[in-house]
Amino acid sequence: MRGVAVSFNVFVTSKVGAEGMGLLNLTQTVYGFAITLATSGINLAVVRLVSGALPYGNEEYFDKKADRRVHKIMRNALFYCLFFSLLSSLLLYSGAGIIGAYALGDKRTVPSLKILAFTLTPISLSSALNGYFNAVRRVYKSVIVQVCEQGAKITVVSALLVLIGPKGLEYACIAVVAGGALSEAVCVIVSAALYLFDRKIHKSKRFKIVEKEGNTATSSTFFDLKSISKGCFIAKKDYSSHKKENSIISVALPVAISTYVRSALLTIEHLAIPWGLKKSGASSVEALSSYGVLHGMVFPVLLFPSAVLGSFASLLIPELTSAQEQGDTKRVNRIVSRVFFFALLFSIGVSGIFVCFSNELGEYIYKSKEAAEFIRLLSPLIPLMYLDTAVDSMLKGLGEQLYTMRVNIADAFISVLLVLTLLPSMGIHGYVVVIFLMELFNTSLSIMKLLSITKIKTPVFTWTFKPLISVILATVSTRLIFGSDKIYSLFSCFFNARAVCFIEIFFCAICYLLFAKALSINVKKV
Repeated sequence: MRGVAVSFNVFVTSKVGAEGMGLLNLTQTVYGFAITLATSGINLAVVRLVSGALPYGNEEYFDKKADRRVHKIMRNALFYCLFFSLLSSLLLYSGAGIIGAYALGDKRTVPSLKILAFTLTPISLSSALNGYFNAVRRVYKSVIVQVCEQGAKITVVSALLVLIGPKGLEYACIAVVAGGALSEAVCVIVSAALYLFDRKIHKSKRFKIVEKEGNTATSSTFFDLKSISKGCFIAKKDYSSHKKENSIISVALPVAISTYVRSALLTIEHLAIPWGLKKSGASSVEALSSYGVLHGMVFPVLLFPSAVLGSFASLLIPELTSAQEQGDTKRVNRIVSRVFFFALLFSIGVSGIFVCFSNELGEYIYKSKEAAEFIRLLSPLIPLMYLDTAVDSMLKGLGEQLYTMRVNIADAFISVLLVLTLLPSMGIHGYVVVIFLMELFNTSLSIMKLLSITKIKTPVFTWTFKPLISVILATVSTRLIFGSDKIYSLFSCFFNARAVCFIEIFFCAICYLLFAKALSINVKKV
């Protein structure tokens, strides 16, 4: 899905240009805050509450009590979503004119903001339903929703860009956001259908609830294999009599409030970037173009490989939580060490390949020398960016989500100050400096917290310098081999220049792994 999204982003960029991407990303800064208000922490709240309502060890079928609890939770969650999403929609739609003219400084964003206001309710409802699918361990249904949403978005946006895009930049932006709005409608319809179907088929019809003989009101319950073989499972003890159930508001609002603060700061930061670029002497078009190249073109490419690491890191959250609750510190340390090791091994390799092939990537993906320059400048930052993602996930798994939120808020606040200070004098390169400083700040604090909790030992030479040496040897070897006229001519007979470039990148990645193996970088030692 990340590959499809990046490819589609390339197509949109070719239609709207760098200035159009800047305009779209400028609109997205306000839209992102509106989404934060519309969802208000509902996904996490639904995951926690529905998980707690399920019968013991039985994620597939609900007993009657669990069904009533889940029904109540989801009903309250959907009402919660409707309240905050409608409030957010009203504020965005009614304030679009003022926001576009004064906050964003470009009236061309007003129609897009008004269209985006209608997407907030579907997004909020989909977030709650997605939380339900995660809680009942049927994540594949969320994937189905994402595929349908992306398919609808690509189809509708492509059609609208052909129909109304040629009328001007404003209409091209309207085509993109209108297509996104329709895809959100498809998303919530598919989510609702899957949710209703799920509730219908997963009520406990095949299994009957039995009580374990000899159980008392305070004894724990567990699976009885003989009972399971008879089509039964042991009922979960009814905790409602001795433990007060959390409400949607009590779980969602604390998360929401901290997210509001960070999202507001990020919005201010992104609004200040074009302002700072204009103060540095750039015209309005140049400021939007530079901003669009950086956020709309470069970052999607740099973050594309992180889909691999991010997916696995997020799946480790429940593993770490379970190990910590059981007091298994050895397992916690082993998981943290291996993730730390793989994150560095993976990210350093990706970073070296991006540095080596920055010109080709900028040319063949976007046909932009400016994009190539920014890819080269920001590629050394990839290990910090990827490692920060993995470390944040591990901290959340160890119950330190409030710490990560405080660090992220501090990061956003300092970023705003630096953007206002450096951009007027240094231009877009001042923003590159801000990105480097804040990634170093955020990642350092997160790593120190993780190491203080786990007490793991970090062999810096094995984890950092050996992968660095490996990627240098791999890139140099690849350049020497493909720099040969005979080798390049041989591949050119069968492939075009773009295909040869990606073959070269693939070859470089293989060489990196071989050199890492030759230097005895072995996970068994971690």
